[in-house]
Amino acid sequence: MLKILKSNKIFLGMAVSLIALLTWSFSHTFENVEKTKKSLYDIQITSIEDEAIDLNEFKGKKIMFVNVASKCGYTPQYSKLQKLHDMYKDQLVIIGVPCNQFMGQEPGTNEEIVSFCQKNYGVSFLMTEKVDVKGSSQHPLYQWLTSKDLNGNSDSKVKWNFQKYLVSETGELIDVFSPGVDPLDEQIISKIAG
Repeated sequence: MLKILKSNKIFLGMAVSLIALLTWSFSHTFENVEKTKKSLYDIQITSIEDEAIDLNEFKGKKIMFVNVASKCGYTPQYSKLQKLHDMYKDQLVIIGVPCNQFMGQEPGTNEEIVSFCQKNYGVSFLMTEKVDVKGSSQHPLYQWLTSKDLNGNSDSKVKWNFQKYLVSETGELIDVFSPGVDPLDEQIISKIAG
């Protein structure tokens, strides 16, 4: 009987130790996830006019980031992005991010890009400087958009020009839409209006 009690005590002691270890491990893992996740609003990026963009100004509105190019089969999406901007300007900010990483389809200077977009598509939504959206020189904005460790939602890869990233009013990644998804598609509209 004494032997059984002793062995129960040992078992109970081991069980308590294991629970304590698991609790500690879980709390530290959770802390590390929280520490790794970063705020979108802390990221710095420059406008195509060479002015700092303060993403904090857009708190309370959804933001759609779109890597854009002037010589792509998807370039006509500029007009639909402008229409989306006009339709939802009170609740959505569209930010075009020029990138020349996909078959050199955005070779122009900042001035040439602005002129092209305004002349051909009447673009008035915000545009950034030209950046890399993938690879070793990936801009911190796209590091955040494509890494679950940073955005807390999902990992993704920028597949081509005009991939769309939708962020909530509180800076949380909502969804990623492939380049072929029309900016006025119902799957996008429902997440903006919803």
